[in-house]
Amino acid sequence: MSEKTINNIDLHTGQEIFGQPNLWEDVFNLINNQKERIESFIRPVLENQNLKIVLTGAGSSAFIGEAAQGLVQSATIRSTQAIATTDIVTHPELFFLKDTPTLLVSFARSGNSPESVEAVNLANQHCKNIYHFIITCNKDGQLARYGKANPENCFSLVLPDESNDKSLAMTGSFTSMLLSILLVADIQNIGNKNQDINEIIALGNSILKENKTLATVIDEPFDRVVFLGSGPMLGVARECHLKLQELTDGQIICKHDSFLGFRHGPRAVVNEQTLVVYLFSNNSHVLRYEQDLAKDTATDPRNIKTIAFGGPEDLASTIKIDNNTENNSLHVVPATMIGQLLGYNKSLQLGFNPDNPSVSGTISRVVQGVNIYKK
Repeated sequence: MSEKTINNIDLHTGQEIFGQPNLWEDVFNLINNQKERIESFIRPVLENQNLKIVLTGAGSSAFIGEAAQGLVQSATIRSTQAIATTDIVTHPELFFLKDTPTLLVSFARSGNSPESVEAVNLANQHCKNIYHFIITCNKDGQLARYGKANPENCFSLVLPDESNDKSLAMTGSFTSMLLSILLVADIQNIGNKNQDINEIIALGNSILKENKTLATVIDEPFDRVVFLGSGPMLGVARECHLKLQELTDGQIICKHDSFLGFRHGPRAVVNEQTLVVYLFSNNSHVLRYEQDLAKDTATDPRNIKTIAFGGPEDLASTIKIDNNTENNSLHVVPATMIGQLLGYNKSLQLGFNPDNPSVSGTISRVVQGVNIYKK
């Protein structure tokens, strides 16, 4: 691929992917400046000993919750569950407990998706004691407006305008909202996060510098990609799966799984035209489980092509991208860029417009055609 094709700055998608490290610094400064306001809202909510935290959104916004749920639970010491708005809307009674205090954290790029708005309404109906924390990229969206209109039980965190991606695919919006909830969940310690933030910014820039290397694998013949991650990185793997698949309008079929779960049947998807992407943990104990699968794959006689984000130095891999953020839980944020860059480059190679890759128009920036029905 030519350098012009790889770094096409005329497209919103490219600008939004490459602008993320600077955006993360802006998000950190925004939240740090609002520390007292956020703490004054969050602290009394967390005093509910039996509080249930629900992380919700639709599509990529739902995967933010999947990546963050364990880290949020660890930081808040409160039961935390990621539940997509698309599940809440159809079966609210299966997820809300009327007498259990609940904090609904809504992730929304536009804040106008029908399911996102309805999930808030259903939470209000099904919970006696409900609180809302809205993280959105659109100050004019319905959710942002709802938050401002209901300050008694709601906090609306509106991220910088640059996070509100203009392209179809969520890139900067995803990583900004993921970073936001991880900072908010541990808001009392945000003053100690400067080094962690600097590390992920440096890592993000390092990944971007590897874009030409990542692009070389795009020219290899593959028609399916598997993203593997463990714990918080599993949610990131799912987002990477979606990003590559939607940016190529479904021509590249993707899957995601955990390293251990992949052995239990899903591994059957791998053939000679499969690219496997390892999103390795930066926890040495977890890494022992992960590297066993990677070493096993390296012995496959079909010569499976792989990309390794982090992992052991001696691991054989087609492409290896270093991750020097040991025990920094925020490293899940830049890891997402691996799927973004693969999707962006493959989209260009296949002749799509990454800003709007859906030729048939079946997917759009804000979901269309969803009707909300009342019981």
